Amino acid sequence: MTVDFQQLRVKMVDGQVRTTDVTQVSLLAAMLSVPREEYVPEERRALAYIDEDIELAPAGEGAEARYLMEPSPFAKMVQVAEIRPGDRVLDVACGTGYSSAVLARLASEVIALESIATVAERAKSILEAQGVGNVEVVQGALAEGHCVKAPYDVIVINGSVDEVSKELFDQLAEGGRLVAVVGTGNAGRAAIYVKDDGHVSARTVFNAAVRPLAEFARTIAFEF
Repeated sequence: MTVDFQQLRVKMVDGQVRTTDVTQVSLLAAMLSVPREEYVPEERRALAYIDEDIELAPAGEGAEARYLMEPSPFAKMVQVAEIRPGDRVLDVACGTGYSSAVLARLASEVIALESIATVAERAKSILEAQGVGNVEVVQGALAEGHCVKAPYDVIVINGSVDEVSKELFDQLAEGGRLVAVVGTGNAGRAAIYVKDDGHVSARTVFNAAVRPLAEFARTIAFEF
């Protein structure tokens, strides 16, 4: 049976994205044009457009599992970030590159940061095959960002965190925006952080339950 991915893509945008108050025309166009099925494992291609997180790589050898965020919260976060054509974006926990491919259609340059070596290599391969030329995939610790290409106009974190690291805030440009889901499960809240005159302010924008990123887990301090 042949799967009509184009039709599934339209249904995803119309049924999952537009219905959750995502109205940015350029973002909707990007999500309609990027073939999401190319960024998931072969055995999960038929599930590429469901409204659930999709496992890209299982946990193992000291690495956490990596997931592709479901379409709605991802789109809402990107819309809140108000990405402009001249912006440089840091895509944290880019997975196999789907989020970076979407961001690349909105910004001038995307640095795709992934900590799992095999996943980063897969992202490079897929993005190259898809002809996405304004994305650079780099491997490194997620919470440390990628200072070589800083500052960034926008930073997008693809997963929930206990807290955003100081290193990422330091890599925000003046007027820069960082979007992330803080808190796990039903306690998750998507927030936008804006740097103004060297200071970062935060605003909660919507509730969201997305997969956590273990590298941003808060360290528990013991007091004696």
